[in-house]
Amino acid sequence: MSATETSLTPPKDAVRPVRHPDAPAPGEPLGAHYAQCFGCGAEQRHGLHIRARAGEGVGVTAEFTVRPEHQGAPGLAHGGLLAAALDETLGSLNWLMHTIAVTGRLETDFLRPVPVGSVLHLTARATARHGRKIYCTGTGRIGGPDGPVVVRADALFIEVKVEHFVDHGRREEIEAAMADPDTVRRARAFEVNP
Repeated sequence: MSATETSLTPPKDAVRPVRHPDAPAPGEPLGAHYAQCFGCGAEQRHGLHIRARAGEGVGVTAEFTVRPEHQGAPGLAHGGLLAAALDETLGSLNWLMHTIAVTGRLETDFLRPVPVGSVLHLTARATARHGRKIYCTGTGRIGGPDGPVVVRADALFIEVKVEHFVDHGRREEIEAAMADPDTVRRARAFEVNP
């Protein structure tokens, strides 16, 4: 994919994203899309354990607490984890559109340090769609949902078929996810990140 193909600026003929009629209602928790996901999975001991909720339109809110195992510099969150938190939250937007998509590009700006023990309040919204491309933006704040922005990101997600995961994932995990008796969780297992 060339730089032009992964531009974070939607083309002029892009359309507004549409929330799927069966998407969770605003305020409803989205839950983990996959128990082993580093971003939202409960079975990842050192994962972020992000808790996301459906927002208005094609929007999501989420939170995660920066723990000691998430630090880079002494006492501060690792920047890569902050980017991962935004990537996870932005990826959750795909569930509201009932679209399987992977991260094509993520551009992150780090504005302030985030101390260990902070709760990062995340918001994300899809801004445009063009063919298989989904454009979105998000922010992370500390000190509450109206606190100062400490990190922000713009992203481009690319819609894919479930075969993307079957062709590139480890067989054991793919088979376990596909055998999950919970049909909603089974469908969501393949929704985000490459």
